[in-house]
Amino acid sequence: LLERWWRRPSARKGEVTAGERFIMASTGALRVEVVSPERVLFSGEAKQVITRTLDGGEIAFLPGHISFLGALTENHTRIYLSDGKVQDLAVHGGFVEVAPDHVTILSDSAELAESIDIKRARAALERAEAASRGDHDATTESALRRAHARLSAAGGLTETRAAH
Repeated sequence: LLERWWRRPSARKGEVTAGERFIMASTGALRVEVVSPERVLFSGEAKQVITRTLDGGEIAFLPGHISFLGALTENHTRIYLSDGKVQDLAVHGGFVEVAPDHVTILSDSAELAESIDIKRARAALERAEAASRGDHDATTESALRRAHARLSAAGGLTETRAAH
């Protein structure tokens, strides 16, 4: 029985088998995917994922984490890769689904740090801050969180504070 479970063929091409999931969880690896409606933004193995939920604040996921489903707010998500590097992303809402061997982030909009234009993000932050001085509504709050997430992920947030 164990032999059949371990060697069972995947139902779909690219699907991870139960045996592979067991190995990933026991070796300290998570399969991580960040998916938007247009494409898979990131797919790879990681040691840890840190993101921010709507009501719970920042949360970290390690291999073996209990199953979890949560709504995400605009945030700087960090994926600590198996090779020691960190993949930074700006995630603009969505959901995170977690199992002991994988983390999937589903977002209407997400950006890899290296694709973020820091000058545009700073300009968006300045516009959002100016708008917040007047009417302080949900749209303004969302624009502020989005700009902060983009600058934080791209490494431009500390530079912005130092410049003021």
